[in-house]
Amino acid sequence: FYLRMAGCLNALKHFRCVKRFPKLLTPADRCLSQTCSSHDPIRRFISENTEVVVGKSLTPEIKLRLFTPGCRFWKEKPELWPFDDPYWAIYWPGGQALSRYLLDHPDVCRGRAVLDVGSGCGASAISARLCGAAHVVANDIDPVAAVVTHMNSDLNDVEPPVSVTNSIIGSDPEGFDLILLGDMFYDESLANSLHSWLDSCIKTHGTNVLIGDPGRAQFEEHGIRKFLHHLTRFKLPECVREENYGLTSSDVWYYRPEF
Repeated sequence: FYLRMAGCLNALKHFRCVKRFPKLLTPADRCLSQTCSSHDPIRRFISENTEVVVGKSLTPEIKLRLFTPGCRFWKEKPELWPFDDPYWAIYWPGGQALSRYLLDHPDVCRGRAVLDVGSGCGASAISARLCGAAHVVANDIDPVAAVVTHMNSDLNDVEPPVSVTNSIIGSDPEGFDLILLGDMFYDESLANSLHSWLDSCIKTHGTNVLIGDPGRAQFEEHGIRKFLHHLTRFKLPECVREENYGLTSSDVWYYRPEF
């Protein structure tokens, strides 16, 4: 099962397609930010079928529940998995670079409102919390990812971000100072939608945008690249390279469109 997941790295076709996100948070979304008894079975299942990983990434100071070779579903039949594909169970290299950059430059987040799009395991949202962000929203349309983000926040002794599972691209997310996107440019049509949406967010609200990506073709060959300023490159740890088909590094970019 894990091998199938890892094989999606260069052609991710998953749940991060988006629809709607009015302002910071809608009343209907707020329940996802609370610990509900209805989530207890999911939390138990995740606890039993993931392992807490410390180290083995660009952010060894962050603990995350992930798939490892010691987990049942590392090589289990995919049809036995009861939820949507668990992309939250892998710490993708773009997200690692983005999280590392935030932790190295806490002033980027301190005191600001931050939106983490396609948040997955929640590492970048957690990093923003650790850096002193005033308000953090983790957006991923897989509800299980929202539960995992809260579990991972507990592991790192930080207040969980607000978790929103509505889609957001094409919306008008008023009120955010910074938008984070790690590993989101895996599909050409999604990349086109992101480009248009981010451009609108910046021109309308002056939002800052940081992107983490390990150099996927859909990102490197997209027109958005000419609007990006390269901030830094991180060499990936050997274990991360092996899990990601030999990718050796991951970069962080600042979106700087032309007005």
